[in-house]
Amino acid sequence: MGAERGAERHVKLFRNGGAQAVVIPAEFELAGEEAVMRKEGDRLVIEPVNEAKESLIEWLRSQPPWEGDFPELDIDEPPPRDVNL
Repeated sequence: MGAERGAERHVKLFRNGGAQAVVIPAEFELAGEEAVMRKEGDRLVIEPVNEAKESLIEWLRSQPPWEGDFPELDIDEPPPRDVNL
């Protein structure tokens, strides 16, 4: 599934009710049931929803507000080195 980077194909735009629509050719199909669309200048970028990211966001939204104090930071201390997780 998916086309190689740089692949392109002309498609027709059409109206679907009040929205503009396009049929995504089979070679450009995205995984899953949802996608995120954003505009970058004159370009439209459509990306599949990252389920792990969405699950984290949902979990964070379900957490109660933070009531504790944040630790003081020593700004004279050098930043931590890269860590492999």
